[in-house]
Amino acid sequence: MIIGGTSDIGRATALVYADHGWKVILTARNDEEGLREVNHLLIASQAKAELCRLDILDTESFGPFINSLGTLPNTVVCVVGMLPTQSRAVADTAYASLSLRTNFEGPAILLGMLADRFEKRGTGTIVGVSSIAGNRGRASNYVYGSAKAGLTAFLSGLRGRLWHSGVRVVTVMPGFVRTRMTDGMKLSPFLTAEPEQVAEAIYEAAESRHRDIIYVRRSWRLVMGVIAAMPEGVFKRVRF
Repeated sequence: MIIGGTSDIGRATALVYADHGWKVILTARNDEEGLREVNHLLIASQAKAELCRLDILDTESFGPFINSLGTLPNTVVCVVGMLPTQSRAVADTAYASLSLRTNFEGPAILLGMLADRFEKRGTGTIVGVSSIAGNRGRASNYVYGSAKAGLTAFLSGLRGRLWHSGVRVVTVMPGFVRTRMTDGMKLSPFLTAEPEQVAEAIYEAAESRHRDIIYVRRSWRLVMGVIAAMPEGVFKRVRF
């Protein structure tokens, strides 16, 4: 099941799983967009695919949504997210709240509820797509970064809780990805991945069972190591 199936990464991930013979469930809050993606998947891969309506902001609907699935999926991949404009998030509390709820609250609550069901079953894989923006708060995007930091911490704690239960929890750190969300941004080729690369990394991480935290572009490990080592007195003066 791909949560956020109409996103660029969601579409690419669904196609990778379909190409490997999986039945794919896409979730979307917009039926028209969701059906378009399901039809695209059916044409591109001849795979079994279906659509489930889900609004990540409607946390009260999560219980009925999970119950409606009947058989639980083997793997859940959450790629939901929004990239807010920092200046607007500072000035508009409702907009900031929307970002925090979309990037952290909704995904965390839903994945936590699915994790409970997986734990009772004794099997399952949960993949959460977070962001390197959550590794340290930057002045240029700290509203978004703080939400992703919360998601990263949540996935880490969930992994620690479930590691002995037969349920895997994987955190994926894509870095910059060339998608509609980053359209218009100047992105370094050295640090930027394509949606298809992220999708392949997600599938490999979910199926290989070797690693818990994945950096899609390995160059980010070096970059984030340098950033993590910066004293706060230096880091607060850096603008990037």
